Amino acid sequence: MPATMKAIRFHEFGGPEVLRCDTIAVPEPSSGEVLVRVHAVGLNPPDWYLRDGYRHSDLPVELRPAPPLPAIPGSDVSGVVAAVSPDVTGFSVGDEVFGMLRFPSFGDSAAYAEYVAAPASDLARKPAGVDHAHAAAAAMSGLTAWQFLIELGHEVANPLQPQRHRPVSLAGKKVLVNGAAGGVGHIAVQLAKSRGAHVTAVASGRHEALLRDLGADDYLDYTRTRPEDVVRELDLVLDTIGGPTTGRFLRTLTPGGALFPVYPGFTDAAEAAERGVTVSMTQVRSNGGQLAELGRLLDDGTVRVVIDSAFPLTDAAAAHERAERGHIGGKIVLTVA
Repeated sequence: MPATMKAIRFHEFGGPEVLRCDTIAVPEPSSGEVLVRVHAVGLNPPDWYLRDGYRHSDLPVELRPAPPLPAIPGSDVSGVVAAVSPDVTGFSVGDEVFGMLRFPSFGDSAAYAEYVAAPASDLARKPAGVDHAHAAAAAMSGLTAWQFLIELGHEVANPLQPQRHRPVSLAGKKVLVNGAAGGVGHIAVQLAKSRGAHVTAVASGRHEALLRDLGADDYLDYTRTRPEDVVRELDLVLDTIGGPTTGRFLRTLTPGGALFPVYPGFTDAAEAAERGVTVSMTQVRSNGGQLAELGRLLDDGTVRVVIDSAFPLTDAAAAHERAERGHIGGKIVLTVA
């Protein structure tokens, strides 16, 4: 085991240029943890929100982590177990694993590094038929789609609303996924289809072939048609874009339907009540058991993860620059030699 490793850190908040490749000590796994030799890292919006000090995030201030600097960003990894704490029984050295680590909290050992000390409860065995890049790309996006659509999987108080988020039955329902080509969206399309829903995907026209291949029944190019102008009688809208404009989807829903915004900002509670629409959100949380269930769907091809682009770990700044350009199809990943 080497004593040092490469890790991407930021010493100040700012744009992609603040990400630096540093040489630091390999972390020691604490009780309940394993040390993972990282092969791939999945990028997610919280990575760049954290990097720029949440200047471009609608997340409530009280929910924003305040990491001591310098800090390593990232939560999603896939790799091989290199060491195991004595109290961990579920994993052994040499196991291939993937996971979303410690989210929504923040720890000293984070994903943009050659090694990470990972809570064993946040990990699942990597599906044999899925490579490390696709496994890392699946973690946060897959868990977000799963916890919004399939099963919340925990009893932690919801920081975004008074009530617990409750997924709805999908079999035979009409579901629209806004932002369907993104990380959460393209997995949500497939999960909804696998549960028997009729799925309308909303994204730009360049992604139509991909999303139809992933199972979308109908497709709307938002650059040509506003979905709220043409779609009616939906049972569920999963808006992976969210924010202040998410209320426009209320008119597309049948009374008794549901609107699930992934990002905060919904402000049309009175209209939702008048229309009889449930609006509900949740904050994704690490869950190795749910990842194991998702892993089985990845392994048998029920769900596929699409990679927009891949960068070496040392080019993390370039990966963040790609993210800032937007219009991402699937996920961005970092690969570790």
